[in-house]
Amino acid sequence: GGSLLMPLDEVFEMARVVISPIAIGLILIGLFFLFAAAVGVLRLPDVFTRAHAVSLTDSLGALFVLTGLALYQGFNANFIKILIVLILLYLLNPVIAHATVRSALRCGLKPWSREDA
Repeated sequence: GGSLLMPLDEVFEMARVVISPIAIGLILIGLFFLFAAAVGVLRLPDVFTRAHAVSLTDSLGALFVLTGLALYQGFNANFIKILIVLILLYLLNPVIAHATVRSALRCGLKPWSREDA
């Protein structure tokens, strides 16, 4: 009689067929958020609103892109490296945004207001 169990190679290949489109979708969603951050930098009036927009959308975009890369890569040493980068990004991105805005305030820049338009 035939065995009902699939060879391990076929199981991994089936998982790759399912995971690859999900990973590509996550990467595309992340690229959308990163593109929105770039548009925000170009369109917003001052460093304060730009820092706010970029710090939020950058983190979200990186989350999706790096999660997609981790899934696409599979569970190996690169997966761990990607997770470390993601953790560092989430720890450092708010600090960098805060330092940028604080530096701008200390240099005498004033936040944009409707009267400036």
